[in-house]
Amino acid sequence: MPPPRGRDTGGYVAGRPSPRSLGDMSLAAAVLQLDDRFARELPELCVPWQAEPAPEPTLLALNEPLAVELGLDPEALRTPEGVAVLLGNSVPPGATPVAQAYAGNQFGGYSPRLGDGRALLLGEVSDTAGRRRDVHLKGSGRTPFARGGDGKAAVGPMLREYVVSEAMHALGIPTTRSLAVVATGEEVMRERMLPGAVLVRVAASHLRVGTFQYAAATGGTDLVRRLADHALSRHHTDAAAADRPYEALLDAVVEAQARLVAAWMQVGFVHGVMNTDNTTISGETIDYGPCAFMDAFDPATVFSSIDHGGRYAFGNQPAVVQWNLTRFAETLLPLLADDADAAVEVAKERLGTFADRYNGHLAEGMRRKLGLADGREGDDQLIDDLLAMLHTQRVDMTSAFRSLSSVLRGDEAPARALFSDAAAFDRWCERWRARATAQELPPASLADGMDEVNPRYVPRNHQVEAALDAATEGDLEPFRRLVEVVSRPFEERPGLEEYAGPAPEGFGRYVTYC
Repeated sequence: MPPPRGRDTGGYVAGRPSPRSLGDMSLAAAVLQLDDRFARELPELCVPWQAEPAPEPTLLALNEPLAVELGLDPEALRTPEGVAVLLGNSVPPGATPVAQAYAGNQFGGYSPRLGDGRALLLGEVSDTAGRRRDVHLKGSGRTPFARGGDGKAAVGPMLREYVVSEAMHALGIPTTRSLAVVATGEEVMRERMLPGAVLVRVAASHLRVGTFQYAAATGGTDLVRRLADHALSRHHTDAAAADRPYEALLDAVVEAQARLVAAWMQVGFVHGVMNTDNTTISGETIDYGPCAFMDAFDPATVFSSIDHGGRYAFGNQPAVVQWNLTRFAETLLPLLADDADAAVEVAKERLGTFADRYNGHLAEGMRRKLGLADGREGDDQLIDDLLAMLHTQRVDMTSAFRSLSSVLRGDEAPARALFSDAAAFDRWCERWRARATAQELPPASLADGMDEVNPRYVPRNHQVEAALDAATEGDLEPFRRLVEVVSRPFEERPGLEEYAGPAPEGFGRYVTYC
């Protein structure tokens, strides 16, 4: 089913700037210059649309370092004209805001038409390094893909994405990023009336596995080819130059996703809603809905209120990503070979590399977390035994790995205190310390290296909720403080002890919502 085209909405035609809603376009151009390459090259995959006006916009958060990276002036973004641009209510010349179309497997079930129900791609900008980046809104109002929703978003969830995405960026994990959160001045109905907001996020692109699924279903081989060429030029230029570029594209996406999920698993991150429409071609983390970081290590951890069967549990994430990649490969089959059977064999071969790629990235990362500079026989067992011990004794993952550097500095107490069965920890620790200190580097140097990859601070669930509750009531200081803390995750700082530990026992089971 193709996306519907623009319609008259009482004052403007969707996608066409109206003088009433845009104000001075020269001011908009001075704030932000955008290109509409996606809308021009792939009109079948989007609907020109415009954000709903915000009655009383207030800038709640602006990511000034990211703005500078994008070549933007933070002070200009803070002006009323700048906020209007951020909200999509003032559209610079050359931009064509669109709601993107995509399909997706949601909890395994295929939905042929999803799309940006409450989001808009404002356009693309080239940052100071020459990289093309999407500028995208969430919570900007209903689109033709809204499927009965109100198209709006509340302050809390939008600030949540800001906190967690910036934490992921600081941890070195590929991610979309948050440029701004703007309160709209209106209320949205959820379980109760809440203040509304729009998130402005930045991504390498918003091309998803679901984008390819939609293209294959609605436009056939020709549209998939054009979309694949767009993805190659946008993300995987080395693959574009290969003898078999579409096979190389599949290979590149398999590698990017294997590396991404391995990074999640090293820090205890649970995405929570790993549908194919939330799996990017770029290999970035996208759509922070029911996500969270584990406290006590448990592969069965689920935070999402709707994941009743644990499909997207922490330990299932690698298998789910491989399943999603299989759906991606299915869309590329006509491009992989002229013969259908040969195309399937090519896809199976490339998909078959996922497990080794993922296991390799995970093992390398876990060795670094344990101060092991190279791989040796027995390392996998050493890692597995530690994780099993964290699980059976319900030990906080972040604290456990961070505390091990103190052992190499001669102080076992912080690590040992985390384990209810201290004797079991002592036995494991003796094996690990013998392995680590057998290397040529001095223990203190190994410990310093461990502190560079084992964070002291992650967005602890109780701290996130406290900050969002305060922000919903109008107090942004806890949110700002939390962002500052998680933006420097590896540097231990005095006075931040409350941000370093897991939730207190009275916090209860943590549940998140899309």
